[in-house]
Amino acid sequence: MTFTEDKFLPISSLQHLAFCERQWALIHLEQIWQENILTIEGKQMHERVHEEDFESRGELRVVRSLRLRSFELGLTGQADVVEFLEDENGILIVTPVEFKHGKWKMDHCDTVQLCAQALCLEEMLNIKVKEGYFFYGKPRRRHRLVIEEHLREETRTLSQRLHDLYETGYTPPAKYSKKCDNCSLFDVCLPKITDRNKSVLQYLNNIISCREDSTP
Repeated sequence: MTFTEDKFLPISSLQHLAFCERQWALIHLEQIWQENILTIEGKQMHERVHEEDFESRGELRVVRSLRLRSFELGLTGQADVVEFLEDENGILIVTPVEFKHGKWKMDHCDTVQLCAQALCLEEMLNIKVKEGYFFYGKPRRRHRLVIEEHLREETRTLSQRLHDLYETGYTPPAKYSKKCDNCSLFDVCLPKITDRNKSVLQYLNNIISCREDSTP
């Protein structure tokens, strides 16, 4: 299956979907967005990365803000950095680099986003992208990601899920987990209250009990 350009969806939305389908729907279907310290720091880092278009370091050519697209995945977006280098056999090696604030974490939300960039580059340039890198702000060093087949399949599956959900226009109900605490949409989503797997009455009773226990 291939997509037409009018059906393209943002590569960045894959990360939201991998993190939480409800978060994705609130942002991309209902157009709700709120900043927190994590999103602000991330935005500032990307702005600094995109200040220059390209540079050369010897045989290495570094291109910033490169536009990407894939008709197979139905995705479009922008790579922070793509590095181009010919090896000793004259074979072009293309490597996407994604910049992230904070510390390194093995997070599949990030890996599928970088893998999607690699798949776009493969389709656009008719090459094989074997690896990519994350550059995290606080340790200020790279972390290598091998673009393995299982990651490719996960990214393709998630891309199809992205299009399926977009076509339905459906916002999934909240389901609270620990990761919700760092979500910028926590106060909009209210997962502890609206989680259908929990009783609202039980939640309110817990609040009352806590207040009563703290009363002198």
